[in-house]
Parts: sequence; C-alpha cells; structure tokens
Amino acid sequence: SYLAELLLKKNYIVHGLLRRTSILNVERIQDIVSKYEKSGKLKLHYMDMSDTSSISNLIIKYKPDEFYNLAAMSHVKISFYTGESTLNTNTLATYRILESILKNKPDCKFYQASSSEMFGSSPPPQDEKTEFNPQSPYGISKVCAFYTTRYFRQAHGLFAANGILFNHESPRRG
Repeated sequence: SYLAELLLKKNYIVHGLLRRTSILNVERIQDIVSKYEKSGKLKLHYMDMSDTSSISNLIIKYKPDEFYNLAAMSHVKISFYTGESTLNTNTLATYRILESILKNKPDCKFYQASSSEMFGSSPPPQDEKTEFNPQSPYGISKVCAFYTTRYFRQAHGLFAANGILFNHESPRRG
C-alpha cells in the first residue's frame, strides 16, 4: 500500500492485483482505493498468480512500464505445510511474469521483492555477498525467484531487479 501511495502521488496509473478470496480484504488500502479508484488512477484486478494466461493478458492489455512483484505466499511456518503451493506462487509466478514481459513488453522494468529468509541460517550481518542458506520452503522459493529474476536480466537483457527485504512493522501491516 505504501508503494501504491508513492506511485499515485507521482501521478502514475497503478494497477493492483488482488488474490480472490471469499471475503474482500482491502481494509489497509481502503483510503487509497476511495481516493484514487473513481478517477481511474488506481485499478484493481483479481489475479491468480498460478494462471499464466491471466498474467499475460494483463501485460498485453495494459502494457506496463514497471511491474513490482510483491505477491507471495509469505507465511514461513505455513510454507512447511504448503511447500508446493508456496513454490508455485513465489517462484513459478515470477517466471510467468518475466516470460510474459519478455514476449509482450520487453522494455517494462521489473522489480522482485526478495526476502531476508533467503539467508536462512547464514550468520548476521548479511549483505549482498552473504551466501544464501534458506531453511524453509518459503526461503527456497524466494531464492529461486531471485535467481529467476537474475537469469532474465542476464540472458535476455530485461531490466529485472531484486530487492532483499527484511521484516518491517507499520500501522498497515496485518
């Protein structure tokens, strides 16, 4: 929500992707939705990150200049019970997005939200040179997404960047 707010203040048109759930959960972004959706500056789309065609259709239709992949199954403990689903959502979705960008909008800039969980049991302090040693399916999925992003940058020349995020707290964090 903070990224959407920043981009909207910079006069971007923002397309946000929502996971389809039985109950619409937009409480943390309701102020932004109320302020920008009617003007067309914010457009929300239901998306299943395991559905290649819906990702491609979105990129073909809207031709984004930038794509920020913050979508993830991000509960480390749950990932031990849902390992395959975690890999599908976090790793394969990254591949699907980048493949679609490559085929349909190769000048689109891509940002992958990576995680400190990729370091796992590597001793702190950690930086860009610290070896990855993930200790959960979630951490493994994020390492795979990290290298997938790097692959598309190196092999295909896409603007594809990883940012390694550490835990944070804020009034909007659920």
